[in-house]
Amino acid sequence: MKRLSFLLMITIGAFAQTAPPAPAKKAATAPAKSAAPAKKAVTAPAKSAVPAKKEAPTPDRPPGLYWIINTSMGTITAQLFEKEAPGTVANFVALTRGTKAAKDKSGAMVKRPYFANLNFHRVIPNFMIQTGDGQQGDGTGNCGFTIKDEIVPTLKYDKPGMLGLARLSQRNTGACQFFITDAAYASLNGEYTIFGQVVDGQDVVDKIAHVAKDSNDKPRTPVKLIGATIKRFGPPPAAPVAPAKKSATPAKAGTATPAPKKAAAPGKQ
Repeated sequence: MKRLSFLLMITIGAFAQTAPPAPAKKAATAPAKSAAPAKKAVTAPAKSAVPAKKEAPTPDRPPGLYWIINTSMGTITAQLFEKEAPGTVANFVALTRGTKAAKDKSGAMVKRPYFANLNFHRVIPNFMIQTGDGQQGDGTGNCGFTIKDEIVPTLKYDKPGMLGLARLSQRNTGACQFFITDAAYASLNGEYTIFGQVVDGQDVVDKIAHVAKDSNDKPRTPVKLIGATIKRFGPPPAAPVAPAKKSATPAKAGTATPAPKKAAAPGKQ
């Protein structure tokens, strides 16, 4: 009996001392780091393309030859009448481009762009403005040459902006000076060559005509013709076709050829 009780106590003790098995420890693992995002290369912001400078649009003008006159009070553009007054237009084109010699202030004949830094020496409102004296600057200058008048009956001073060839009281004495009308002026018809018409800048003509002036119609504050250029719009006019030359008819045998007549000398004025 004692032995049985002893064995029972041993068995209970064994059960009481047996610890429950510890749960298997999970290996501690550091949380996986998320992959670092690839570094983006630093790039400077793209520069926007510099827009090309826009040129001022060329005015849409009828085909022809134009004279662009830059003054200290604005720009005047005139169409030149190269068909009606070819000699006068050729003269002013050559002077503008510097391909024709004219006297300078020293009196020397020089090829240079003539219409540069000249004064408007005579201005009369409701009549005209005048310039082109590159020698004295007051209208008494001498260019060193003269050109012939080209009076065309169909061209008249019947509106503002007509370009006229200034001259002395005698015919065919014009050269470098010109005027632009500020109003219609019928008394000039048939007297002074018309070689152009203002198409842009007549308001500038009017402003110049109305500046303060002295008793000689000279502006009290100088008004300058700064420079001038020639520009053609469209193709040049077709050259006139020369008439076909007639072949000489041979003289009949035995017929004397008459001597050529001499041109009659013009009578004295």
